Amino acid sequence: MEKNNVRKIREELLVSKAELARKAGVSALTIDRIEKGMPCRMDTMRKIILALGLGLKDREAVFPST
Repeated sequence: MEKNNVRKIREELLVSKAELARKAGVSALTIDRIEKGMPCRMDTMRKIILALGLGLKDREAVFPST
């Protein structure tokens, strides 16, 4: 069960997990875990949101109810 929209947004942007991980400065394994709904730190959320080309104001669109 997904608790976030990282995978949906990433796929809409045609970005691979590896590319998103590189842009965010985290491992591809971290991206995989987050897409599966595992929790992550606020700093990691911030990095992913920015790597997706979004602003921090878009946090709810990527990570609802956080």
